[in-house]
Amino acid sequence: MSVRSTFAFALLSATAAPALAQAPATAAKPLRPDQVEFRALYKQLVETNTTLSSGSCTLAAERMAAYLKNAGIPDSGLHLFADPAHPKEGGLVVVYPGRQATARPVLMLAHIDTVEAKREDWTRDPFTLVEENGNFYARGSADDKAMASIWVDTLARMAREKYKPRRTLKLALTCGEETSGAFNGAEYLAKNQRALIDAAFAVNEGGGGKLDENGKPLFLGIQVGEKLSQNYTLEVTNPGGHSSRPVPDNAIYHLAHALTAIEGYRFPVAFSATTRDFYTRVAPTRAPDQRAAITALLANPQDEAARAVLEKDPDNNAILHTNCVATMLDAGHATNALPQRARANVNCRIFPGTSAEEVRQTLAKVINDPKVAISLREVRNAPAPPPPLDPKVLGPAETLAKQMFPGVPLVRIMSAGATDGAFLTPVGIPTYGISGYFGDPDGNGVHGLNERVRASVLYNSRDYLQRLIRVYAEQAD
Repeated sequence: MSVRSTFAFALLSATAAPALAQAPATAAKPLRPDQVEFRALYKQLVETNTTLSSGSCTLAAERMAAYLKNAGIPDSGLHLFADPAHPKEGGLVVVYPGRQATARPVLMLAHIDTVEAKREDWTRDPFTLVEENGNFYARGSADDKAMASIWVDTLARMAREKYKPRRTLKLALTCGEETSGAFNGAEYLAKNQRALIDAAFAVNEGGGGKLDENGKPLFLGIQVGEKLSQNYTLEVTNPGGHSSRPVPDNAIYHLAHALTAIEGYRFPVAFSATTRDFYTRVAPTRAPDQRAAITALLANPQDEAARAVLEKDPDNNAILHTNCVATMLDAGHATNALPQRARANVNCRIFPGTSAEEVRQTLAKVINDPKVAISLREVRNAPAPPPPLDPKVLGPAETLAKQMFPGVPLVRIMSAGATDGAFLTPVGIPTYGISGYFGDPDGNGVHGLNERVRASVLYNSRDYLQRLIRVYAEQAD
């Protein structure tokens, strides 16, 4: 339930949900016994440091395996894994057998690694779960140990009840999602243990909704697809020289002109089945000018006037097309010398259906300067086609959402960020972001300082996901 991913969150903010929208339950409500037990599990996982620099996903996975074994899941259903070259970046796959062997399994996916957190920067210890003012504070409290804890708790409760689902249920807890270039457990499983995680579909982070300033839900989204994140290095080199003898052939100037060209280029508007569905659903809720622009652009993606109206909102701009933006600069070697080298990183969020190489070629044409070399940096994953708008997946999720969050608008969204679903969908496990999670307007400090999640939101999300998984568990093929 990562709010790390860039969603179309603000796109519905201008239109509040109807008055009957049900805000999450207050944190002051006494906890049920099952919630007390879940809180202890959540605390254990959150307080297990899983940052790349000083933590251990392997330890966290081992603790979750021990918890599930104690709940009654046998060793044969617990599959710890780790690459010998990355001993602290291990994970866990759990197989909970169903009654019907021919029924395709359902996979629950969550990453257990977190981004870094420095104690001196935080108000509270980032690796101690603190409940305060109705919120849980800690690194990973939202991204993504909330969902990981919910999945572990789901299977533990089923094991204690001796519940036998019709379909086999699987769980994959993985490491490496938060750090580009690090060992990625989901990628490893997709490449090396595909049969172990085989499933009809997977439920992952990435979806969610947004609350207004008063804690009222504005909408709830299901993620169906995501953009590809790809970094490019732009580099210019020349002999340099003394700054007292400037020449036109200046590496910094070449690079600056290249970046200005990228700034001025607009990739063409494109629609996937997901984004077309999204805009069709939200159009009636928008102001007249926005509604007219959406209608016009859906009919004609080349309508520049309609595009200009929608792109005033950064959240529209994020999902209407591929975007490339300069994020880092490095140039020169001395204050009194002409630069011998100038380098920039350009991060592109690529619309589904377009390859990283196609974007590189487009950048080369836009820059139109042979002195600017353009190369791909680390490639996180190949482009992933969006999963289908499958009614057997989306239908139960939306039906349950209407019951639990009545009056809250439901939408399908494409993430402009990246999740581990990008590794599973291409190998035949379509992955959807479904959470029942509602984020605050400020993003809850995810990836930043003082990350938090509302306690009521966490408990409601748990109830939603556990009820949903039981629906999927009994679903006919």
